[in-house]
Amino acid sequence: QVQLVESGGGLVQAGGSLKLSCAASGRTFSSYAMGWFRQAPGKEREFVSGISRSGGNTYYAASVKGRFTISRDNAKNTVYLQMNSLKPEDTAVYYCAAKKWVGLLTYVPTAENEYNYWGQGTQVTVSS
Repeated sequence: QVQLVESGGGLVQAGGSLKLSCAASGRTFSSYAMGWFRQAPGKEREFVSGISRSGGNTYYAASVKGRFTISRDNAKNTVYLQMNSLKPEDTAVYYCAAKKWVGLLTYVPTAENEYNYWGQGTQVTVSS
C-alpha cells in the first residue's frame, strides 16, 4: 500500500507557472506507475499526465501537451508536474494517483479506474 501527499498548488496569474509534487510513502515507489488527474468545479475528473514506473515513458492529455511536464525521482519517492503557460481553464483540484505495476517498464496507465491509490488533491487556481 502507498500513501500519496500532493503539494505545490496555489493561485497564479494566467501565463504563470507552478510545480506540483506528490510524495509517496513506502519503499517500493519504483513499482508504481504514476499519474496526475484534475477535477474542475462541476466537471468529471480527467487525466492530465502519466509516467511509467521507470520514468522513461510519459503521456499527456492534448489540453496540456507542450505546457506541462511530468517527471519522477524514484530515489525521493516523488513525482512532479511542472505546469507552464497556465490558463484559467487549468483551474482545478489536482490529484496524484498510483498504480501498482510489475509488468512492462514502458506502461503508462491513462484511465482513472486503472489507478489503485489517490492523494487528497491540491487546488490550482489560475486567474485571468
